[in-house]
Amino acid sequence: MGLVKLIIINIICMATFLLVVSSNIANSQEYYSLFDVTNNGTILPNDDITQSLLKGWMDACSSTSPSKVVVPKGIFKLSNASLQGPCNAPIEFNLQGILQAPPIDENFKGGDTWIAFEYIDYLTISGGGIFDGQGKNTWGKECDEDEYCSDLPINVRFNFVTNSLVQEVTSLDSKQFHVNVLGCRNLTFQHVKIIAAEDSPNTDGIHIGRSTDVKVLDSHIETGDDCVSVGEGSNQITISKVSCGPGHGISIGSLGKYPNEEPVSGVTVKNCMLKNTQNGVRIKTWPNSHEGKATDLHFEDIIMDGVGNPVLIDQEYCPWNQCDSKFPSRVQISGVSFKNIRGSSSTALAVKLVCSSGLPCQNVEMEDINLKYNGAEGPITSECKNVHPTVSGIQNPPACVSPSA
Repeated sequence: MGLVKLIIINIICMATFLLVVSSNIANSQEYYSLFDVTNNGTILPNDDITQSLLKGWMDACSSTSPSKVVVPKGIFKLSNASLQGPCNAPIEFNLQGILQAPPIDENFKGGDTWIAFEYIDYLTISGGGIFDGQGKNTWGKECDEDEYCSDLPINVRFNFVTNSLVQEVTSLDSKQFHVNVLGCRNLTFQHVKIIAAEDSPNTDGIHIGRSTDVKVLDSHIETGDDCVSVGEGSNQITISKVSCGPGHGISIGSLGKYPNEEPVSGVTVKNCMLKNTQNGVRIKTWPNSHEGKATDLHFEDIIMDGVGNPVLIDQEYCPWNQCDSKFPSRVQISGVSFKNIRGSSSTALAVKLVCSSGLPCQNVEMEDINLKYNGAEGPITSECKNVHPTVSGIQNPPACVSPSA
């Protein structure tokens, strides 16, 4: 009798287990509405998926349950796409394959945008795939090297995206900026790769403007311009554990070029490594600028490896000779700290704080700066202009050894 009861109990337990498992499977299948942009294989690699992607996105965005738009493995052509919300539920763009932009020619209809994600709440981008901008054939050909090529398409734009995550994807060989962030809030980039040649012009890795609470974390960026640049109107920006190089470094700015720019505040750059970049961590504003403010800016625990101008405030920033440097910048910089910055400089002038004569920098702090230079330009040195920083800890080079009023 005991054996019979035991068998019955085992049967009941097994049935209950199978019921729970089948229920969980059903729930997991119901959790995501899946939209395969290849129409379950009817569109083949190297085909153009533009129309299929747009339709799949519209269907997914209108779903009342969380949805996932899947680009499977393979190379697919994409002319350009604006993937817009608002959506009815959280949505994921799962890029497993390679999306390939068209070369620049008279048939390109995207203007300055290849792919845009716009007006979306709770967006996730994942999958390990690649946004391939195919920019190699345009660098230095579509416009002169000494001008800003604003008409070339940006690889990926995020316009007014909130509460969202971008992870485990790559932007490759963009024709202009790789990623542009505008009007976003609570947007995180994590485990992202950005790759372009060192001589690729204007290929900023991630440019952030007029956004709040944007994070760039645990990512690798090698490109021909700033790895990360923070523009006007940006607040509560965190850049952490980013490896940068080659490129132009990690920058706040440039600021002050246009009227009515919004203030920049609350930017933290920490635990990053820069290697073989033209600049290190810098703040840049235009001379003869419009009014502006940048405050609460912090750079800490940064390793430099063969970096030019490792520590830099440049309020005389004037690329392509587009300004009158006789007049000072009208951007007020205040509340800045450089802490625990160490490694090697590729320039003898390793610390350069050049502030505005009209609005000198205020409340600048330098703590534990330890840099080495082994080149032929002379001993390592520093320069301060229109700034009197508070100094503590190790200072190599000695702070403000060549001050100029």
